[in-house]
Amino acid sequence: MWHTHSSNPDSSLQLTQDSHHTMSLERSITRATGSPSLSHPASLPRVREHGGGWGTPAQPGALTTRLNDAAIRFLDIVVSATLLVLLSPVILIAAIVIRFDSPGPALFRVNRIGFRGAPLRMLKFRKMHDGASGSNLTMDDDHRFTRVGRSLAKLKIDEIPQLWNVLKGDMSLVGPRPEDRQFVELHEDVYAIILAVRPGITGLSQIAFAEESRILDDDDPLNHYVDRILPQKVLLDEMYAENRTLWLNLRILFWTTAAVIMRRQVAVHRNTGEMNLRRRKEAPQ
Repeated sequence: MWHTHSSNPDSSLQLTQDSHHTMSLERSITRATGSPSLSHPASLPRVREHGGGWGTPAQPGALTTRLNDAAIRFLDIVVSATLLVLLSPVILIAAIVIRFDSPGPALFRVNRIGFRGAPLRMLKFRKMHDGASGSNLTMDDDHRFTRVGRSLAKLKIDEIPQLWNVLKGDMSLVGPRPEDRQFVELHEDVYAIILAVRPGITGLSQIAFAEESRILDDDDPLNHYVDRILPQKVLLDEMYAENRTLWLNLRILFWTTAAVIMRRQVAVHRNTGEMNLRRRKEAPQ
């Protein structure tokens, strides 16, 4: 029940290219940060002024950076371990239902670009038919969905197994959403900054585009994503990477709860990263 596979449309990263691309990204990250070590103040990128909001904070010292990183990692370990225990009945039931709903494993691994450009095998519940092929983008009415998979995606239950990636240290609860190699290569200079922090289950771009599968252009989803959505996500992820703190992570977790648990639409300001509830459209009189 718990074996995994990677023959899924999300798994476009070729393992034979990992080492070359990883070294390329690591060199880019080193150039962007001045050092491959995030615990050294020289490794922190210069923060731009984003027109308000967080602004440009004072450059933290090495001790402050280490304490912040340690606090975030401690939060990741405690929360992910606790949720894995509390959600174990949900995980077990979901795995059983997936296996009975369609042939194939309950879990699979998605190949993405991870921390410092290293290959990331992100764990997810299978929501598509085993061996399905096609676009790396998931549409709201995607024909590849299984009967159960559509509900898993809508309720975000398919993301729960990534808590294991967080506990292992491959990911963080909060961080930039890990992208496919083909999209990273389109903005490689910016991703040198973004990939200097661990990718996350949730984050500014995940909240801002929580309805991504619904808003993608049905006629040309790939170009719509590359031209319109990806640049905005890159901007938000870069903003997060440059301003990452424990307090910011806690705020993002709060608004994620509002979006996922309370089913409220959360708006993220593209220039400042400020989050608030999206105003409901009033019905015409």
